[in-house]
Parts: sequence; structure tokens; C-alpha cells
Amino acid sequence: TPARLVEMRKTQTDTKNQIGYDRHCLTTLTTEERQRRVASGEDHVIRFRIPEEQLEVAIHDVIRGDVTWDSRLLDDFVMIKSDGFPTYHLANIVDDHGMEITHVLRAEEWLPSTPRHLLLYKAFGWEPPIYAHMPMILGNDRSKLSKRHGATSALEYKENGYLPETLFNFMALLGWSLDDHTEIFSRDDLVKFFTLDHVGKAGAIFDTEKLTWMNGVYIRALSIPELASRIQPFLERPQKEGGLSDEVARPLDKDFLLHLVPLVQERLKQLSDATD
Repeated sequence: TPARLVEMRKTQTDTKNQIGYDRHCLTTLTTEERQRRVASGEDHVIRFRIPEEQLEVAIHDVIRGDVTWDSRLLDDFVMIKSDGFPTYHLANIVDDHGMEITHVLRAEEWLPSTPRHLLLYKAFGWEPPIYAHMPMILGNDRSKLSKRHGATSALEYKENGYLPETLFNFMALLGWSLDDHTEIFSRDDLVKFFTLDHVGKAGAIFDTEKLTWMNGVYIRALSIPELASRIQPFLERPQKEGGLSDEVARPLDKDFLLHLVPLVQERLKQLSDATD
């Protein structure tokens, strides 16, 4: 029962024992009793029994190299919840296998889940994909990036005047590098040169100052007509939202915009700065 599991974990914590399912139902109930309870509609889960004969689970991660786990430190994890739905672990590997996924690139925080996934693949008799666990994106204090670091969605950055190509370039550099010095490159360059062997293991710092600097570089590279088109929505916002005075007629005159852009382009770091 849920109450017993809570008590079990509390006891394990208090006694400093390994945290995990203790196989209570497997060792104290007969097969017939377990089947009877299931047939009667009693709430239950279905767990994966960690094989006792396999003491080591190992992969060669493309980024992190050889990684091994001691299966004795794994507990019998839930595959099917009491509501009948599969857990992420089961659904994930079944979906990947069904879609014939060959490479799984995911954040390093999923690395501890990998032995469970490998054991499921083996139990089903399926070939596991190639894994590459990417470095985490961190705040300036080197903790996982979160709202308290000012993290916002890509859409919010766009609304604040950051160019899509800037965000693409900047995000690509979080954990990956083209070489030791190139920081500005096109999407086509990334597609052409990206390889996993240039992805680092260490977490990448989300440096907002660098993002803003890079945005200025991209803004200055735009043609006058292109920049005029991009800053127009920011200038035409209501005054209370950072746009020009409400006394200025909308839509703005195209000639006015084309004359304005050369005056502000060199100092812009965000498109929203055009109203300053």
C-alpha cells in the first residue's frame, strides 16, 4: 500500500539503508494470493524485477565514454502504475523502439535512468539505441538554470527584441563549439559542422550578457530594409508597452523607418532599444 511504502522509505532513511523497494509482496505473498488480489480489482502496480544474475549494466556514451552501474543498487521500479498507465521508463523505450530511434540525445540528468532503460531493452530482446547525454545548462552560480536565474522562454526573448538567429547561434554554443575561436556562425554552418565529439561534458553557463552582445552583432549585420521591418512592430507597440508615443500615428511611414534605422543601428543590442 502507499502508506506502507512511505513507512518503508522512512525506515530505510532513518537506518541509513539503501532506498528502494524491498520486494515485500514478492516475498510474503504467494503467486495465487497476488493473482487473487489483482482479479478482485485491488489497486496494484507492475514492477520490473532487477535480474540478480546481472551485476553490471554498462553503456558507451558518445559524450561521456564508458559508464557502468551496479545493478544491486537498483530497485524494482514501477512499469505500470495503479491507474493502468505506463511510467515514463516503459513508455519511453517502447516508443523509441517502435519509431526505430537509433540515437538518443538528452540531458545528463537522465543518465541515472539509463540502466533501467537498458534492462528493459534487454528484457524485450531489443537493440538499445546509441546514447549521448548532453551537458546541463547552468545559471551563473553553476546551479541548474531556472526561473530564479531569469530564465525565460524563447518566445519571451523574441518579444524582448532578440533575433531568432541569435538565439539559435547562442543555444548551439551551450555545450558545443565549432573550434576554439568561432562564435558567430549560420544555421547552415551548424548543420554542416556539428559533431558530437565537439560536445563537452561540463555544464554550460547561460550568459545573458553574451547573448545580448551577440544579438547586437546580428542586428548590425542586417540590411537597412530588413532591420526597418524587424523594429517596426516594437516601435508600433502602445507607449505603455515600450513603443513610441501614442501621439505618433500607426502604421509608421516606411520612409521614416528607413531614415531612422541608420541613426540607431550601431547602438542597438535589442530590437526593443529602438524606442530609447
